[in-house]
Amino acid sequence: MFNTLQKWLPKIILSPSIFLVTVCIYGYVAWTGYLSLTHSRFLPNFKWAGLLQYQKLMENDRWVTSCINLLIFGVLFIIISIILGTLLAIFLDQNIRQEGAIRTIYLYPMALSFIVTGTAWKWILNPGLGLEKMMHDWGWTSFEFNWLVSNDMSVYTLVIAAVWQSSGFVMAMFLAGLRGIDSSIVKAAQIDGASMPTIYWKIILPCLRPVFFSAVIITSHIAIKSFDLVTALTSGGPGYSSDLPALFMYTHAFTRGQMGLGAASAMMMLGGVLAILVPYLYSELRNREQ
Repeated sequence: MFNTLQKWLPKIILSPSIFLVTVCIYGYVAWTGYLSLTHSRFLPNFKWAGLLQYQKLMENDRWVTSCINLLIFGVLFIIISIILGTLLAIFLDQNIRQEGAIRTIYLYPMALSFIVTGTAWKWILNPGLGLEKMMHDWGWTSFEFNWLVSNDMSVYTLVIAAVWQSSGFVMAMFLAGLRGIDSSIVKAAQIDGASMPTIYWKIILPCLRPVFFSAVIITSHIAIKSFDLVTALTSGGPGYSSDLPALFMYTHAFTRGQMGLGAASAMMMLGGVLAILVPYLYSELRNREQ
């Protein structure tokens, strides 16, 4: 009796969590997928529509614009965050004074929500309130920085805010990776006459390949699901020039009464996440087997 209880006790304890995960995550993913194949509008409609919602989605100019914006935002955000985070980590790896205080300053933005970050940068980049007004008050009247109200440049303000918040987190990942490298490798390279830039470029950074992959996965996930940042900073405007798929999904599913179209956009976003995660997980499992 005791052995049977001991065998089943972990399963009994974990069963509520497994049930909630199954229903509230995978169950609702399946439900969203089903709604994307129906004529649902304000309320669920179980009339089968096939791929009609996906066809409407591909013909929607706002969706196309949001996907282009996601490509611009995602690529710039990922590349700049990783480059900046790597440089900051290398800088802190030189055993500088007050490393703890500087590391805390770099990491602090990550402690803020994207709503706070978006609101703060909205004030900073507002031409009549923030940076441009400050420069005009200082006498530099020719200075102009109106990206926030420009159709062509508003998406780049999202990049600025997102990099400011996330580069410190990427720095922490790379700093942990740097501290895990055996110092004897560096000493051996120095004895052979290699300079420190060469050591970092040829030896240390290649050893951090798993950290690079992790940073790409995490920042890609942040980019794809970005909703609160764009809502607080630009609200998708001017017009929908800085719209992203997450905001498109919310707007059409919950405010415009196009539940089927919103569900289709959500499934497209899920497909984007899986397109990044599945190859990464496959490579990780394959490396472990080897």
